[in-house]
Amino acid sequence: MATQNKPASLKAIFFDAVGTLFYLNGTVGDHYARVGNEVGLGLDANQLDRAFYSAWNKMPQRAAIDGPRENDDKGWWRELVDLVIDQVVPSLGEFDRDNFFEIAYEHFAEAGVWELYPEVPGVLEKLQSRFHLAVVSNFDGRLRFILEHLGISKYFVNVFLSSELGADKRDPEIYWRALKLMNLKPNEVLHVGDDPERDWEGATAAGLSIFRLDRPKNSLRDLATFLES
Repeated sequence: MATQNKPASLKAIFFDAVGTLFYLNGTVGDHYARVGNEVGLGLDANQLDRAFYSAWNKMPQRAAIDGPRENDDKGWWRELVDLVIDQVVPSLGEFDRDNFFEIAYEHFAEAGVWELYPEVPGVLEKLQSRFHLAVVSNFDGRLRFILEHLGISKYFVNVFLSSELGADKRDPEIYWRALKLMNLKPNEVLHVGDDPERDWEGATAAGLSIFRLDRPKNSLRDLATFLES
C-alpha cells in the first residue's frame, strides 16, 4: 500500500470529499444532459462529459485570498459551465445560460446525485472514537447538504471548504488554514485523498502525512487497517 509513515502523534484525520467519501451517480455529462432536458435542450451526454473535463482542465489555479471567495465561489462554477456550453451549444443566449446554470448548480446538491462508497460509514464510525475527523475540499456550501443527505455529516467536527477558507487545493495554504482553525500541527494530522496533485502533493507540501487513496487498488478499509498497525 502506497502511503507515508503514520504520524507518531496523530490527533486528526483530514478527508477529501469527492472520490474519497462519495462519488457521482453517473457521469457529469449524464447530469448536465438531464439539466438540459429540464430547460428544453436536447444535449448529448458524452459530448457534455468531454466538454466538462476539457473546461475543468482549463480552469487556472488561483492564488489564496484573505477571507472567503465571493458568493460562496458561485462565480467560479458559472465560468466553468460557460466553458462547457461554449463547446456544446455556443449560440446559447445569456438568459438560457443563466437558466441552465442555476438549475445545474442546485441539481448537484440534491439527494440521489451522489453515492457513498460502501465502506465509508463503517470506517468513519470506527475512526471517530479515536481521532478528530474533518473534511478539506475544493467545494462550496453545497457540500454540507450533500454530507447531510448521505448521513455522514455527524462524523466530522469540521468541514473546511475552499470557498470559505479562500484557498484551493493543491495550495498548501488551505491545509495550513484548516490546521490553524483546529489548533493542530502538521505532524498531528493525516490527510486522506485520491487526487495526486490536490491531495497528495498539496498536503505533503503543507507538512502533513498522507494516505494515498487509489481506488480500486485500495479503499478506506485499508486506511483503517493501516491505522491499526
